[in-house]
Amino acid sequence: MTATALRNGPPRRTVLVGGIGVRSAFGPGLAALRDGATAGRPAFVPVDRFDTAGHRTDRAAVGPGSPRLADQLVDVLAEAGALSGSPGDAPEDLLLALHGDRRAGPAAAEVAERTGLRPRVYTGACVAAATAVADAAALIASGRRERVLVAAGYLVEPDTFAVFDAGRALAGDGAVRPFSLGRQGMLLGDAVVAVVLESVPSLRRRGGLNPLARIAGWARTGDAHHVCRPHPDGAGLARAVHHALARAGAGPEAIGYVNANGAGSKLGDLAEAAALRTVFPSGTPPVSSTKSVHGHALEASALLELAVTVGVLQSGTLPVNAGWQHPDPGCPLDLVLDRPRPAVPGLALTLNSAFGGANTALLVAAA
Repeated sequence: MTATALRNGPPRRTVLVGGIGVRSAFGPGLAALRDGATAGRPAFVPVDRFDTAGHRTDRAAVGPGSPRLADQLVDVLAEAGALSGSPGDAPEDLLLALHGDRRAGPAAAEVAERTGLRPRVYTGACVAAATAVADAAALIASGRRERVLVAAGYLVEPDTFAVFDAGRALAGDGAVRPFSLGRQGMLLGDAVVAVVLESVPSLRRRGGLNPLARIAGWARTGDAHHVCRPHPDGAGLARAVHHALARAGAGPEAIGYVNANGAGSKLGDLAEAAALRTVFPSGTPPVSSTKSVHGHALEASALLELAVTVGVLQSGTLPVNAGWQHPDPGCPLDLVLDRPRPAVPGLALTLNSAFGGANTALLVAAA
């Protein structure tokens, strides 16, 4: 990226969401994901694709069977319209966020062979997909690309499940309870997502289709505080939100909803709540974490949550922060509890954080 492409300030060119393809524990398609999240209906079930005996929990948000990652990536790319470019406009750029294990390379190679796309793989942290979105948006906003594809995939598998369970990061009670007193941790979830980001001319060349949303702002920051613990005051995350707002040419009052990172960890939720209090000193807009229903999909989480956030803007209904039991004095947020809430006009903010102190903020506007 050039300095011009990454400089704060309103994008020189509009960045549109031209299509989305999704596979989640709720089933195929954006509508299934949006409806499950809005209802606050957790998709956590006993895992049967591998043996969970001896672990603290046997729960994750998984679909049936043992799907192949490459197959699902090709499916969501097709669903998003990523493989149907007009003559002379066939996209070559695929920014692909995958979990950094032995499966990533073969999956990326197979997707490339089956689609003709050239993947650039993002891996190693739970902000990988949001980082890919930021890079894609910068390429389009700066005029260097007309259309960029972003995809991400993680399917719950035994190695990572065992690692997170051994580290006592998984919720032993089988529920994710973001910002709630008594929360015990995260649960993993399946997610395979593709998003087409493009300029206005690119969308028109593809037949004048209506965009699903607009990426209004984006930013990335680093805490450099601890290998896995967030900075307690959430300063890095707050800084990411301010930079994203500056890029969008907007102030905090323009945000009408926050889809929080909210993984259900004790320290992570406290740090994020502190960041939100910094950004919104007079009180936050409505907040929920959709990880409470679809789980944590690691490198794919940010793209799944971007898809949910686009669905929220389309439906005009805010999703429930599921699993909540009791107020935590350290998390004084305006949480969407008990039932969905009508959306208020404004930008939607989706946040992600990762080990190593990485933070991302994406601002989404209705099309």
